[in-house]
Amino acid sequence: MNNVPFYLAAFLVVLGVLIVVHELGHYLAARICGVKVLRFSVGFGRMLWKKRVGADQTEWAISIFPLGGYVKMLDEREGPVAKEELHRTFNRQSVGRRSIIVAAGPLANFALAILLYWAVFMHGSEELLPVLGTPPVGTPAATAFIQNGEQVRTVDGQQVATWDDLRWILLHKAVDQKSVALEVINERNEIAVRHLYLAAAGEQGWEGDALERLGVRFYRPDLPPVIGKVVAGGVSERAGLLPGDRILAIAGEEIASWYELVAIIRNSAEKSLHLEVDRGGEHFAVDVIPDAVSERGKTVGKIGVAVADGQKTLREVKTFVSYGIVDAAGKALNETWDKSVFSLVMLGKMLTGEVSWKNLSGPVTIADYAGQSARLGLDYYLKFMALVSISLGVLNLLPIPVLDGGHLLYHMIEVVMRRPLSERAMEIGQQVGMSILFALMAFAFFNDITRLFNG
Repeated sequence: MNNVPFYLAAFLVVLGVLIVVHELGHYLAARICGVKVLRFSVGFGRMLWKKRVGADQTEWAISIFPLGGYVKMLDEREGPVAKEELHRTFNRQSVGRRSIIVAAGPLANFALAILLYWAVFMHGSEELLPVLGTPPVGTPAATAFIQNGEQVRTVDGQQVATWDDLRWILLHKAVDQKSVALEVINERNEIAVRHLYLAAAGEQGWEGDALERLGVRFYRPDLPPVIGKVVAGGVSERAGLLPGDRILAIAGEEIASWYELVAIIRNSAEKSLHLEVDRGGEHFAVDVIPDAVSERGKTVGKIGVAVADGQKTLREVKTFVSYGIVDAAGKALNETWDKSVFSLVMLGKMLTGEVSWKNLSGPVTIADYAGQSARLGLDYYLKFMALVSISLGVLNLLPIPVLDGGHLLYHMIEVVMRRPLSERAMEIGQQVGMSILFALMAFAFFNDITRLFNG
């Protein structure tokens, strides 16, 4: 619960920035097209604060419900307009101008994403190298004979520089490809090609960690399960464990590495564990109950032991990545385009049933991710903001009445019919659009609550 204020603040900053940018897109386009703007509101419903500014006395406001915003323009359909201002009404503009004003909001979100990515890529950040870990038995990565410590150089000939690059490329290709060829190099500089089958990535409707289902894990050094340090007064000291003890098995299950030992202990808070131990060739057994410790909002088990210091850093797994002004701009454009297309593809697969609707996230999940990314650092937070900005842009361009894409659909129909839709038709469209939007919001909230209860 201590994280809630921080996570909420991180979420509100993201939300506030994206709403302001989106509505500024509409506002600036309206001004350029000569349309009078009556109100610019961040949020919906009752106004908490307002101020009139400029020659047009535009009302700038903050309203009580923060999940959105709007720009109210002069329009004859919403009330009488003075004769001298008729030329400044939205409804009297050409279809082209109206479409520009409507599309400017989503386009502003895409522009923000490009700008954020550009800034991050130019500034540079420390990234994990695409070094693979030992895959679980039976996974596609194990079938491909991927070995611990192999670093991915290319995926189907496409260069891979970081772990994030690898994750994104594999997810992107798993949508419509059966397999990929990974060119890898090991610590002895031996190059090999691993053929990774991708079907398992989406076998649960893309819910959860797709890479984990593929068996693609980050590198962990092959450390033996030997205790290097025992915390004074901790669970292990009270059980009689000493530095140098090797854990052979837990509850009869053989332990091959330090990370297997840690994983079992972390998942066994306040549960009794039966350890088989080797001390200088002598075998004996002890029972321990891991303490329950809160770590990053989760309860994990710990017994007060650490790996030997000399075994911790066996190879370099990080690199600093940055780009020049031009290269950063190009990469930012590609990143925004790729993620926009991927979002549309995944939405399409949700409609066809190939992807589970459980992947739809609401404000609670977004707030959680906002807080997590903010804790990781500014570059992660800005990348997260860019990703949400892209999602907002894509969502608003969907041809659903109420959304910007719905209005653009009206304009396309108007061009074909050579006359505007009737007020009755648009009213029905609004009702249908609101129903779809409320259904999506309800489903997203349901998914959020389900994730909370399932941890």
